[in-house]
Formats: sequence, C-alpha cells, structure tokens
Amino acid sequence: MSCFQGLFFCPEAASLLLHNFCIYHISPPGHELGAAPICPSVSPHCVDDLADQILEVLNFFRLGTVMCMGVTAGAYILTLFALKYRERVIGLILISPLCRAPSWTEWFYNKVMSNLLYFYGMCGLLKEFLLQRYFSKEVRGTAEVPESDIVQACRRLLDERHSSNVMRFLQAINRRPDLTRGLKRLRCRTLIFVGDNSPFHSEALHMTSKLDRRFSALVEVQACGSMVTEEQPHAMLIPMEYFFMGYGLYRPSQLSGSPRSPLSPSCISPELLSPESMGLKLKPIKTRANIQL
Repeated sequence: MSCFQGLFFCPEAASLLLHNFCIYHISPPGHELGAAPICPSVSPHCVDDLADQILEVLNFFRLGTVMCMGVTAGAYILTLFALKYRERVIGLILISPLCRAPSWTEWFYNKVMSNLLYFYGMCGLLKEFLLQRYFSKEVRGTAEVPESDIVQACRRLLDERHSSNVMRFLQAINRRPDLTRGLKRLRCRTLIFVGDNSPFHSEALHMTSKLDRRFSALVEVQACGSMVTEEQPHAMLIPMEYFFMGYGLYRPSQLSGSPRSPLSPSCISPELLSPESMGLKLKPIKTRANIQL
C-alpha cells in the first residue's frame, strides 16, 4: 500500500486512473492492515503460490482480464502471473521490476535482513536497509537535510508490519527463479518505469532488453529511487496516458488543450480520493480458508 499512495494522491494521476479503472489492491499474505502474525505451522509461500493467489482474488471478484501494476517484488509476482495466465492480463505497468534470480549480493543482503527480522524484529538497521532499496539519497536525507515526509510515512508503515510475516515474504522473493527465458512469450503490452538511482536499475534494463520491443517501453526517471510512484508520480503521467490510449481506455477531455493534463482533476469527486474510497481500509480476503464440516 505504501508503494502507491503518492501516485493516487497526485490529482492528475488519480484522475487518469480512477477515470478508467476499478482498482483492486492486493497485499502479500500478512501485509494487509490489521494482519495477525502468520502461524508458524503454515508452510512458507513460494512465488508461484503468490502468483496463484492473484488468480484466486480475480476469480473471487469475478474479474476477467485485468491491467496490473506492481513495484519491485510485486512487479515480479505480476510478471510471473502474466506468464502463467496470459489470457487474464491485458497489460503490465511495472515499477523498478525484478525478473532474474537474486544476484549473490542481493541474496546475501536478503539473508542478513531475514536474520535481523528473526532475531531483532523490525529494528532500525533493517528499516535502513529497506529504505535504501526504496528511495534515492535525496529523499532519505542527510545529517544536514531531514528525510522527506514520504520516507517518514514509510518508516511508520514498516513499524506496523509483523516481522515474521515480512520475513516469510522476503524468503519467498529470495528463492525466486529467473523469468528471462519466458519474457519473449509475454504478449501483453508492458510499460516499465525505473529510477536511475534504483538498485534495481540494471534489472529493469535487462528485462526491457528481453521483452518484445513491439509491446514494451522503458521510462527512466532521473534523480529517483525504486519507488517512482512515491518520489516522482508526475513523471508517470504522460507515459501512462499514451500507454492507455493504445487500448482505447483513455480519451482526452474536449475541455482541456493541455497535453500534460487532458483530464481535469475537478472531474473526480474529492471523496473518491479518500483512503476509505480507494479500499485502503477494506478487510482482507481469505482465499484459502480451511472449512471444517
């Protein structure tokens, strides 16, 4: 959820997205608001399980084909879902995506973070590791410059997560397979954003090079980390407009001559931009409940 608040509270981007889509937000197991610690007896998830759970959510809501948007590890899961269930995905918007198996460096850092979670919980050092992955130095602040509001908000959200649940998700991502060989078979249109200061910048370049050029595009955002949705959501607006036009999903307003903001933010009721209206306080769906007769 913390990956998308900046994007959806950017009035122009919210107008563009809410004008065209009914939006469903899917959190990893145990990461939704108010989630309890996952029972240790529950077998750990793998990335295939996480992709299959997306299918369960779509079937639960009786959704047909969908447009998917994800950030870093979430982008990996959605790409895997699109490879497994190609008939259900019409497009992908991926922000600083992963597609290869972890490098030795990433694998080592993930192991260190898993150990920190196990022994110390969501400690200060672990949060620094995560924030370095998420944000550029400019917004993380220095000794002279305080960290930005979006970083402070992310810190608070990390404090609300159960360390055991985060550790399970991190372990699943650390065991992910390489998707490179399957990317040429991906036929849905794909729009990739990446910050040039993101530690996953090379991953995004590699993924773009393996996708069919007829169906994919890369947007590199300067002076930005992994979370383009939080640091520079305005940089996503024009590429997304052109991306949606290819589907006939978005039609420029007749009332505005501005190429930057074809939709006026005033055409969306302010109430629709509240967290409650965007589903941020909905109760989680249990797609794998055990029923005893």
